[in-house]
Amino acid sequence: MAHLSFPDLLALVPQAPDWRLDWKRIQALWPELQALDDCPQDPIHHGEGDVGIHTCMVLEALIADPDWRALPGADRELLFWAAVLHDVGKPGTTVTEDGRIKAPGHSRRGSLMARRLLREVEVPFAWREALCGIISYHQVPFWLIERDDPAREAIKLSWRCRPDLLCLHARADARGRIAQDVPGIVMNTDLARETFVEEGCLTAPFGFANDESRVAFFEREDRDPHFAAWEDPRCTVTLLSGLPGSGKDTWIAANMPDHPVVSLDALRDEMGVSPTANQGAVIDAARERAKAHLRAGRDFVWNATNVSRQVRAKPLSLARAYGARVEIVYLEVPPKRLGRQNRDREAVVPQTVLDTLVRKLEPPEAWEAHKIHYVLPEAATAAPA
Repeated sequence: MAHLSFPDLLALVPQAPDWRLDWKRIQALWPELQALDDCPQDPIHHGEGDVGIHTCMVLEALIADPDWRALPGADRELLFWAAVLHDVGKPGTTVTEDGRIKAPGHSRRGSLMARRLLREVEVPFAWREALCGIISYHQVPFWLIERDDPAREAIKLSWRCRPDLLCLHARADARGRIAQDVPGIVMNTDLARETFVEEGCLTAPFGFANDESRVAFFEREDRDPHFAAWEDPRCTVTLLSGLPGSGKDTWIAANMPDHPVVSLDALRDEMGVSPTANQGAVIDAARERAKAHLRAGRDFVWNATNVSRQVRAKPLSLARAYGARVEIVYLEVPPKRLGRQNRDREAVVPQTVLDTLVRKLEPPEAWEAHKIHYVLPEAATAAPA
């Protein structure tokens, strides 16, 4: 496990001519995959048995699909590993309610877990995030067509993952089970795919007129996706995002040295608040300082970890309420380097806190702001040799 690498993962993807699946070898890679064998499922929707059996059946269905075999090699590899990890969140979310077995929130939990596992392997950032996007939304094609506005949902989803790969995965997910509703799920998945085709976003994000049009569309349910919004921001707010030790302060000093900075770390020092204590007063103080800049129409930087979408949403919403353009700078470094840089900080973040943040890590997605800047080590963007 300590020596697992990205090429090791790719070597386990079935290849022509026999397309052989070595599920036992794959499952042995991580305890999280082995735990699937002990996780029950509702027999109405999963007559095949536990999550381990289901995952193996999904992989077999995917490998047998001519459309998967016809994909470019990189897409086949990505989709295969998305299928391997798609239900990894079920053991931690499975409950029994009123005699029925459910796993509420397993898609998001699985995405977080997959990101943590793949981060340790140091797979390319874009590959990892594309895979996590499929896991996060892997059930959506099952019910997309039943939504009040499927077209709107499809447009949003096209900015969160690759719809063509998502639908291929959903078809395998449906076929890799024993249930009476399999034909209906497959039909819904095919109709979902047609919705993406109709909206022109099957293989790429929907094309908005400009950045403001996109941001406004995700903010407001009544926004027409074809409307070209006027772009005239009062100021620009740059929000930093990244784990402690990823180099946020260094990046600001090198790239925005003359901008005022609202820093949660600086406020904690100023107010004498520990990173492990209640942060309410610190956040309130940060908001007040941000409001002062926003009222003045002054560009500034918001510097905090902001590792989850939920946490980022609050300062981003505040900036938008004042008519600001919002940009996010996300920084990521490999785990070992992160540990070294954290230890070299003047205020070292306790390992328990860092581990918690890693488990919550959700890098920003393109729809969250007008622009996302990804600051990554060269190895994180390079393809394997």
